[in-house]
Amino acid sequence: MAKQIGIIGVSAEGATLCYRTICSEGAPLLGRYAHPVLIMHNFPLNQYMVAIQAGRWDQVAELMLTSAQILADAGAELLICPDNTVHEAFDWIGDRAPLPWLHIADVVAEEAARQEYKQLGILGTRFLMEGPVYSSKLAERKIKHRTPPPDERQRINAIIFDELVYGRLEESSRAEFQQIITRLGKKGCDAVVLGCTEIPLLIREGDSPLPILDSTRLLARAALRRATGGKA
Repeated sequence: MAKQIGIIGVSAEGATLCYRTICSEGAPLLGRYAHPVLIMHNFPLNQYMVAIQAGRWDQVAELMLTSAQILADAGAELLICPDNTVHEAFDWIGDRAPLPWLHIADVVAEEAARQEYKQLGILGTRFLMEGPVYSSKLAERKIKHRTPPPDERQRINAIIFDELVYGRLEESSRAEFQQIITRLGKKGCDAVVLGCTEIPLLIREGDSPLPILDSTRLLARAALRRATGGKA
């Protein structure tokens, strides 16, 4: 029996993509129509945003831990959170998590090391690009990283919060991302991290001038491997 996976949702679009990936990629491993049992809980995104915008990562951690406990009580055996930004709150979670919990940046960094990338461009919310979530995990594996300049970070942030979290996929925004990724490549990046779980809805492998590390699907696949004892 596969372990039951608990999904701590933050934004609906990112959580849905993660959920769908586990379901669609579970069948080849477990049989037709099969996938691990999935249990999801999420507070409204605005509750997270109030805390994030105030820099209250301790409050973000409490929201995540409340969801984690609800999922544990419902039978989950493994936790994931398909939202990159809120992983900054892991320092406040510490050892209080009720279940094993996969860290999204660990999963991405592990894949980057496996593919022997040397320098990654990081795309995500402004909080993610300017925060510590990826820097520490990549440094552990001696992988360099860089982010776009401030004006581009602000534009990426606006596209995420004004469009992607609402499921709006604009061709003009896709073109902007492609231009930003191209510039990161010219600055020495050999791949780019889609470090917001909604960005893969807009940018797929064929859309990107550089190889992509799709944080959403990588996390889903890591959870699937863990839940199925390494079959994935």
